[in-house]
Amino acid sequence: MRQNTLFEQHFWKDSNRSLDYYLQNMNGYQAAQKVLKEMNPDQVIEEVKKGNLRGRGGAGFPMGMKWGFIPKASEKPKYLVCNADESEPGTCKDRQIMRYTPHLLIEGLIIGSFAIGCKHSYIYIRGEYVNEAKLLNAAIEEAYEKGYLGKNILGSGFDLDITVHRGAGAYICGEETGLLNSLEGKRGEPRVKPPFPAVSGAFGCPTAVNNVESIANVPHLIRMGGDAFAQLGKIDKSGGTRLISLSGHVKKPGVYEIQAGSVTLRQIIEDIGGGIINDKKLKAVIPGGSSSPILTADEIDVVYDVEPLMKVGTMMGSAAIMVIHEDTDLVKLLLRITKFYAHESCGQCTPCREGCHWMESILHKILHGEAKPTDLDLLVDVAQNIGGKTLCALGDAAAGPVISFVKKFRPEFESYIKGQKRYA
Repeated sequence: MRQNTLFEQHFWKDSNRSLDYYLQNMNGYQAAQKVLKEMNPDQVIEEVKKGNLRGRGGAGFPMGMKWGFIPKASEKPKYLVCNADESEPGTCKDRQIMRYTPHLLIEGLIIGSFAIGCKHSYIYIRGEYVNEAKLLNAAIEEAYEKGYLGKNILGSGFDLDITVHRGAGAYICGEETGLLNSLEGKRGEPRVKPPFPAVSGAFGCPTAVNNVESIANVPHLIRMGGDAFAQLGKIDKSGGTRLISLSGHVKKPGVYEIQAGSVTLRQIIEDIGGGIINDKKLKAVIPGGSSSPILTADEIDVVYDVEPLMKVGTMMGSAAIMVIHEDTDLVKLLLRITKFYAHESCGQCTPCREGCHWMESILHKILHGEAKPTDLDLLVDVAQNIGGKTLCALGDAAAGPVISFVKKFRPEFESYIKGQKRYA
């Protein structure tokens, strides 16, 4: 089931992060050398498009198309910014790339920067990733020393500098324009779009923002060729492999690699995760990080990829699968999720700023036996008045779980309201 792994086999050993290991065991910097000496920027972008490489950060947008939006002729500098904020609850796969294969990310940045005409790239990393930031900076220093970064890389005439910028631990900075504001030293809050980052991004210049795993796939794609990379995926629109963060009530939680579109959610839980801890019954699954609508145990025979999950009313998101067994109190779980989004809202949009706290308050009343029967419908109504009415997707991230939890597990909420179940 899990053959053709590109990442996972190189994780778990601290020694694997060195430049020597990367050169000897991962064909290190061969793809960059091929690009800089044999290809032009348009050819690189076309190859990425051929590979059907989709963004691995949540939206699943085609990466080659995103790079193609950057204007070729621009008097302003162009920037490639790596989103290493990874703040979606349940997600931890980008951390493994930065921890064990940092040079893979650096090589991907070199190739991407060449493709869009960037001379200075940034890695925006979440503030809590203190160790990973140190490891990235150490790897970047190694790359400079060996001539893979700086002036005239590999004698190609191409120059590139990379700067690691640490965030301050805000979920909202995972949104690309909030990230760019933070990178510029401003308050981390989303911007009004248009203009989109490809036109006016970092420092008012054309900018591409890509997730860690997305960029780290690029060297593999270039070495294999776009067609071969695309064939790793088992669904037309999704090429390559996907890293998944599997957590919750499974026997073998961890970060795993699968061929895109090759397995169902049930196979991931049972075959890769080893089934439910203590052999309890499965109750529900959050398939793509805490912002994705929940699925019941009867809905998991679905291929784990972007479009199949959309068809059943949820999303792949950051590929963070959280497994929930029969003893879990979903009212408590939803309150915890909603409290997180209420805390992390930047406060810029009224529906999100006020609505998230309203949802938290109503859920608190339900859990503590203080709610009226009409409060459950009020909760859903508030959520529906947040979704699609904010500058960024945080409002949708907060509203989606509320609507799906109540829709699919309404009796659990009603049992608290009727006094049949009490907070413990």
